[in-house]
Amino acid sequence: MKQIELLAPAGNLYKLKIALKYGADAVYIGGESFSLRTAADNFTRDEMAEGIDFAHKIGKKVYITANIIPHNADLEAMEDYFKEIYELGADAVLVSDLGAFFLCKKAAPELEIHISTQANNTNYETVRAWRGLGALRVVLAREMTIGEVREIADKNPDCELEAFVHGAMCVSYSGRCLLSNYMTCRDSNQGACSHPCRWNYALVEEKRPGEYYPIFENERGSFIFNSKDLCMINHIPELIESGITSLKIEGRVKSEYYVATVVQAYRNAIDAYLADPEGYVYDGRLFDEICKVSHREYYTGFFFGIPPEGAQIYGSSSYIRDYDIVGIVEDYDPGAGIAKIAQRNRFFVGDEIEVIQPMKPFFTMRVGNMTDENGQPLEAARHAAMTVYLKMDTPVVKDAMLRKKREQ
Repeated sequence: MKQIELLAPAGNLYKLKIALKYGADAVYIGGESFSLRTAADNFTRDEMAEGIDFAHKIGKKVYITANIIPHNADLEAMEDYFKEIYELGADAVLVSDLGAFFLCKKAAPELEIHISTQANNTNYETVRAWRGLGALRVVLAREMTIGEVREIADKNPDCELEAFVHGAMCVSYSGRCLLSNYMTCRDSNQGACSHPCRWNYALVEEKRPGEYYPIFENERGSFIFNSKDLCMINHIPELIESGITSLKIEGRVKSEYYVATVVQAYRNAIDAYLADPEGYVYDGRLFDEICKVSHREYYTGFFFGIPPEGAQIYGSSSYIRDYDIVGIVEDYDPGAGIAKIAQRNRFFVGDEIEVIQPMKPFFTMRVGNMTDENGQPLEAARHAAMTVYLKMDTPVVKDAMLRKKREQ
């Protein structure tokens, strides 16, 4: 069985470390320039160096996104950027533009290049062309079926294929969108999308101002562009057998809790399949896990054909959020069984919480003995970012996370 990579998003240095600890083989990150996620914290040069060093010490990889659609004014600085990330030891750079591709070949000939989904890679000839130019990997467009992916893989056996398998979807073809630029002067193709596809709309006929077409779902209008989130965790065999090399999770602006939970669930599913492909049985508890992060309704995107009716969410653009992360373990004293917790959301003595840890099943416990930094007993952790010392029922490790079901 070939090596299958689980590729995770990392919006900052801490999320990079969390993604790798919770089971990702590689992460993709953005620097302070040329990335399509300016809303993420992104990485300074020093943070990038630290992240790459951290990953390499544990045998994992870091890919740098430089996949904007560049204009003339971007090119000189972009050339310097390619040199810099190569010197830092990045494992690959993602580009979407042919000019940027050749600029990278000129500036850093030894730097591995991956072709971003923004390049609209939908057929085997496109993949063959990029491979012929020297790209090692092509990230496929989201608008593809499993059958199309398999044909591309069969016709390009020497090219790595990467595909998004989880996360937000875009109504514009592979993310190339002009709506944000037109409506808010924020260019999505330069990383500044304002996500107007998530706004609510109502249609009015030009000569009849104030007379609205009865297409909307409620009195506020309709979220006519708003897509469900992609989720393929119960289709791991089909993904791997299609020839995909790297299974990619979306979400560089998502929380560390999202990254930890989703990465670990996919890690468990992939490992279970690779250990015994013939005897693999999908574990529905993994889907339950990823439903505990903030998400929109899930569907399988285009992998099994044109999405059926119901792929769009017309009534609302809000997320489903049934759990909150309430704390992150900063340290643990095994002798006393007490964890030092950095609070994220308030929780109380008597609350039932779940504790997730890197590469371990979660466990449930009731909050009991809890003190502040001065050893004073607490009935509640109410203050943002306060430090709490909590008696644990089970040993935990640094970067374990505590979550609590939200009251309905």
